[in-house]
Amino acid sequence: MNITIWIDADSCPKLVREFVLKYAENKNLSVIFVANKEIPSSKSNFKMIICPQEQDAADDYIVNNVQENDLVITRDIPLAARLVDKSITTINDRGRSSTKDSIKQKHSDRDFDLQLAQIGLGGFKPNTYDKKLLTKFINCFDREITKIIHREH
Repeated sequence: MNITIWIDADSCPKLVREFVLKYAENKNLSVIFVANKEIPSSKSNFKMIICPQEQDAADDYIVNNVQENDLVITRDIPLAARLVDKSITTINDRGRSSTKDSIKQKHSDRDFDLQLAQIGLGGFKPNTYDKKLLTKFINCFDREITKIIHREH
């Protein structure tokens, strides 16, 4: 099974990173963290790619190196859109997968939220990650990785 799990690691919660590393260790899968800085972990079964501080450097690295049966975890909607265009399985840390149908709506919502924030009407979004969100992520991750595994056979 040649599946690599890519993590857009700059904003990925530690709970998600640690779950994925434990899962990958049990299934003997490769994991690559891509970020603009070193991402600490108690595990060592991953490769760390540190990209320049330039805008979209990490995103470009992922897009240029991901393979057909890989899975990417990112909260970055423009990156997810680029990956979906390449037919790459893409999920976020909140337990939502991106598809050709859903990514257009996510992009539109993101742009609208950005416009509201630029005129001072942006809402407060708490930056907490709890077990409920982790459970949603695990369920989505399990569903999508199972699809990839069955697609390979």
